[in-house]
Amino acid sequence: MRLWVTALCLATLPQILVAQSSPGTTAKPKPPAPQAHSDSPQMAPKAQLASPQVAAKDLPVRKVVLYKNGVGYFEHAGTVSGNQRVTIDFTSPQLNDVLQSLTVLDEGGGRIAGVNYNSTTPLAEQLKTLSLGMTEDPTSTELFGALRGQKVEVTGGPSSGLGGGTISGRLMSIETRTEKTGSDENAKTIDKFYLTIIAGSGAVRVIELTPTLSVRPTDPSLQGELDRYLELLSSTHSTGLRHLTLDAVGQGQRELRVSYISEVPVWKVTYRMVFPREADGKTTLQGWAVVDNTVGADWDNVQLSLVAGAPQSFIQPISQPLYTPRPEIPISTDAQTTPQTHEAAEMLNDALVAPSSPQMQASAPRKDLRQELKGGYQANALGSVSQSVAVNAENMAIGGPVGVGGARMGFVAGGVYRPSDAIAEGDVSTNAFDDFFQYSLTQPVTIHKNESAMVPILQQELPAEHVTLWSRNEPRPLRAVWLENKSKLTLDAGSFSIFESGEFAGEGLLDSIHPGERRLLSYAADQAMRVKITDQQSQRTLHHLQVHKGLIVERYMDVASITYSATNSADEDRAVLLEHPRRTNGWSLDEGLKPAEATPDTYRFKVAVKAHATEKLEVREHGPEFTTVTINPNQNTNAYLIDLVKRVPNAESELKPIIDAQAKLADLDQAIADAKKQEETAAADEARDRDNLTALKGNDAARRFVDELNHAEDLLQSTRKHTADLDQQKAAAVENLRTQINALNYDWDVTPKN
Repeated sequence: MRLWVTALCLATLPQILVAQSSPGTTAKPKPPAPQAHSDSPQMAPKAQLASPQVAAKDLPVRKVVLYKNGVGYFEHAGTVSGNQRVTIDFTSPQLNDVLQSLTVLDEGGGRIAGVNYNSTTPLAEQLKTLSLGMTEDPTSTELFGALRGQKVEVTGGPSSGLGGGTISGRLMSIETRTEKTGSDENAKTIDKFYLTIIAGSGAVRVIELTPTLSVRPTDPSLQGELDRYLELLSSTHSTGLRHLTLDAVGQGQRELRVSYISEVPVWKVTYRMVFPREADGKTTLQGWAVVDNTVGADWDNVQLSLVAGAPQSFIQPISQPLYTPRPEIPISTDAQTTPQTHEAAEMLNDALVAPSSPQMQASAPRKDLRQELKGGYQANALGSVSQSVAVNAENMAIGGPVGVGGARMGFVAGGVYRPSDAIAEGDVSTNAFDDFFQYSLTQPVTIHKNESAMVPILQQELPAEHVTLWSRNEPRPLRAVWLENKSKLTLDAGSFSIFESGEFAGEGLLDSIHPGERRLLSYAADQAMRVKITDQQSQRTLHHLQVHKGLIVERYMDVASITYSATNSADEDRAVLLEHPRRTNGWSLDEGLKPAEATPDTYRFKVAVKAHATEKLEVREHGPEFTTVTINPNQNTNAYLIDLVKRVPNAESELKPIIDAQAKLADLDQAIADAKKQEETAAADEARDRDNLTALKGNDAARRFVDELNHAEDLLQSTRKHTADLDQQKAAAVENLRTQINALNYDWDVTPKN
C-alpha cells in the first residue's frame, strides 16, 4: 500500500513543474541552495600580503605501500616555486582517512599556510532550511502531512468517486482506516487512505486515495519547496571527487612532500608451481601480487611496496560537519498577579523561602583523538617491517595491455613449460625485523585509477616432492606437494596453481610459510590410491593402584596397534603420507618406529608404494590411562570394590573393612525402609479404627473397636520407636564408615618394591 501511495504522490511533481513554467503563474523565487565550501585557499594574513600565487598544480603520487589489513600509505612529491598552490584529488570515502593522517612537509624552508577541501552540509541540516518539515526518507503519510492546510486540486477517474471531475480546497488531514474484505470465512483486512478536503464554500469532502486520484498543490511557493526538496535528495547520490588544496608559502624552488593513509582493497597473492618434465625434486615457485587502484589519482611511475602486515587502523568521520546538540531552555515568564487579601499586622507571618533557581552544569569537553608526529620526515618509513624484499623487474613492460575487467596485465608469464624470466635470481634481499615482511619493486609501476595489475614478487627454485596424503578426517587420498621454503623470504598466504608436464594439475590454498619451514599443499584427489585400516587392537594392563582417604586411582598401561593398508593402482610409484592421530598425554611410539614429521595433533608416516602394489604399516604405541573412583558414605561402591579385589588380591585386607562397613550400612538402609513401610501400615490401621469408633459412638458394637484402636496405637508407637532406633544405628554406621575411609592408605605397584 505504501509503495503505490508514495508513487502517486511523486506523480504530482511533473504537474508542479508545468505549473511553474506556465504563463500567468507568478512563482516566488527559489531559496538559494547551500553553497559548498570554496576550493580557494584560506590564507593567513601574512600569506595574503605576499607576492601573488601562481596557478595551482597537481602533486603526483610517487610512492605507494599497501598493507594486508586494507589500508595503504601514499606519498605525493613535487617541486614548488614561491607561493604555490597544489591540489590532490581523493574520492569521498578516502577523505576521513586523509584528514586523520595527512602530513605535509616543505623541505625548502617554506611553510604550509592552509589546507582546504570542498565539503557539503549534511542532508539533514539542509532539509531544515525548508518549511516542509520532511525527513530524508518520507512516507506518503508524511508527505500529505506536510501539505496540510494548503490549497490543492484533486482530480480522479471514474472509480475515485469524483466522476472524473476536479474539486479544489484545502487539505485538512489524511487518515488510515482498516477495513475487511471478502466473506466472513475468508475475510482479510486491508489499510485504506482517506483525504479530508475543505472546499471554499465550507463543504467537507472525504475522498479515498486510489491509484486514479491525483493531488496537485496550487501554491507556487509550495511547488518550489517540493522541487528544492527533490533536488536535495538527488544531490546526495552524487559522490564525485574531493579536491584538497594546499597553500605552500616560501621562496625559490623547493621539494614538497605530502603523505597519508587511505582505505584500499586488500592486495592478494597467487603462486605458480611449475615442475619440469623430468622430475628432479625441485619446482619453480613464481609469486604474483594482484593490486587494485580504486583511489582518485593515477599511479604513474610510483615506487610500489607490498607489506604482509596489519598495523592498527580505524576510521573516524571527521570530514563530515558535526553539530553538537544543545539544551533547550524554556523562556521564563513573570507570574500573573490576581487580587488577594492580606491578614492584619497583629498576626505572625511565616517566613517564605523562595526556591533556588536551577543551575546548569556544563558538561566536560569531549576528548579529541590526537595524532602525535614524532621525529622528522623519513621518506621510506613504513612502520614495523620484518622483511624488505627488493624485486628487480627491469625487463618487465609495466604499461602492458589492459586485460579482462580492466585489469592491466603489465607482466607476462612465460607459460607452464618454462618459468618466466621476469625475476632473475640474486635480485632479492632480506632484512629481518619484528614479524612483518615486505616486497618492494625496484622499478617504477604505473597503474591508472580504476584499473588493476598483476605484479611479480617472487621466482625461485625450491625443493618439492609429490606425495599422496591420507588421514582419517579426509578418507579420500589427496595429491599434494611437500614444499620446503629454502629461500630467505616468507611466502605470504594465498592461492597456488600446479603445472605438471606442461599441463594444469590442480590448485589450492597455502598459509604463510616462513624460511626453513616445510609445508604440505594439497591440490587434487588421487583416484589411483586406496588407503584403509585393516586391523586395530588394544590391550590394558593394571600397573599401579593407589588408595588415599577414599580416592582410588588405577593406572593402566595401554598398548594399541593400528595397521594401515595402501594400494596403488597407478603405473607410477607413489610416496604416501599417512596421518596418524597423536596422543600427547604420556603416549609414545614403539622403538624403531619414526614418523617423517609430526604436528601437535598428528604423526605423518611416509610409505613407499610401488605401482600396482600394496604396502602395510603397523603403528604401535603405548601410554598410560587412569581410572578414578571416590568412596563416600552416601554411595554404595561395594560392587566396584569387590571387582577391584579380584584384580588386586593384595588389596583385600585393606579394603575388606570398607566392604563390610558398606554392607552393614546397606542392611540398615533396607531395615529402615521396611520399618517405614510397617509404620505407614500401622498409621493407616489406627486411622481406620478411629473412624469406625466415631461412626459407632453410643452403640454396643463400639466396644470391640475400642480394643482394636488401642492395639493399633500400641503397634504404631512401637514401629516409630523401632524406626528411630534404626536411624541412630545408621548414623553410627555412617560415622564408622567415614572413619574407615579417612584411615585408608594403600599403594600397590605391579613391580615389586625392593
